[in-house]
Amino acid sequence: IKTAIEYETRIRDIYIEAVAAIDDEVGKRIFETLVKDEQHHIDYLEYKLEEFQKTGAIETGRLESAVPDQKNISQEADKIKSLTAKDFLGIKQQMLSKALKAEVETSAFYQKMVNELPADARPLFERFLEIENNHIKAVQFELDYMSKTGYWFDFKEFDME
Repeated sequence: IKTAIEYETRIRDIYIEAVAAIDDEVGKRIFETLVKDEQHHIDYLEYKLEEFQKTGAIETGRLESAVPDQKNISQEADKIKSLTAKDFLGIKQQMLSKALKAEVETSAFYQKMVNELPADARPLFERFLEIENNHIKAVQFELDYMSKTGYWFDFKEFDME
């Protein structure tokens, strides 16, 4: 749990840095939502750590996320595209690339916990894995759209052949 808190704090701090670097309001709001989501994860993990230290057990409650699941991200893609406003595109790409790297590392950590922990300890990390995978999809979607790679939300839009 302590390692998970470190991962979540690192990602939150990347999003805080992005909020400070982005001048357009839409981009700022999106990164602020991600900051709040990551802070909620930290608070939840700290509560679970305290619970474990007091009782030796963890009750797994439902952890909510401000970032929609993959299905809703697809449905709301036009709203998310607004992050690609003309100004500060390079800064947004840089911040999103940094965030994607941290999200992938965090997801790998949660996957390792799910694979290695006893069954009764997995539910906490399974939910975090699901949330982080949604974050990866959302950030990758933005990067693909901004970089005009020919992919949009993992779908090939065009082919040069």
